[in-house]
Amino acid sequence: MANLTIVNVDDEYPALQLVKQYCDQLEEVELLASFQKPEEALAFLKANSVDLVVFDINMPGINGVELLEQLPDPPLCIFLTLETKFAVKAFELDVVHYLIKPVDFDTFKKAVNKARDFVQFKSSAGNKQQEDFIMFKSNYVMNKVFLKDILWIQGFGEYIVLMTTLKKYMILERMSNFEEKFQHLGFIRIHKSYIVLSDHINSYNSGHVFLKNGEELPLGRTYKKNLKIHFS
Repeated sequence: MANLTIVNVDDEYPALQLVKQYCDQLEEVELLASFQKPEEALAFLKANSVDLVVFDINMPGINGVELLEQLPDPPLCIFLTLETKFAVKAFELDVVHYLIKPVDFDTFKKAVNKARDFVQFKSSAGNKQQEDFIMFKSNYVMNKVFLKDILWIQGFGEYIVLMTTLKKYMILERMSNFEEKFQHLGFIRIHKSYIVLSDHINSYNSGHVFLKNGEELPLGRTYKKNLKIHFS
């Protein structure tokens, strides 16, 4: 059985055929249905459960954004469109990816793989299993980062910066929200502006935390109890 089910909605038949061609080349992916009429897609999605919908935006009757907003329990979504003006709205709707036509196979495959990762992440979280990665959105794209690669998280008001061994990500998220969401994975608050993974801590003193990779971060006075619990 395919582990990722997809529905495609686009009023242009050649675009539907291209997505079908791409899906046929992907393993463990099943394209359940394709619709040129968004009203028909809406009825199907209200009656059937799917993992991912690939939407065009500019369609007659109901556009892709309106269609997604009308779903009571929307699946994951990739917008595949000529439009660029809806990128911010797509971010608000938590779409997995925002692809601009024309899209080659490799780009489409990466976007679908991000959706697959997120489905697996939700499944493992629901089963309360220990994940070795986290999923988050940055620059309108859903990202997967392994815990072993995360150095620290730093807060900047409404945003946080997630620093990894490979790159840094700017995320629209408050520190408190991130801490609550991923605390079960071993993230620990060491400062009003810093969160680290407890497994990455080597030692600490009265004012600093020393990570296993040699990095040194500030230790807030009110957060020392978190470290004492960890090292007890």
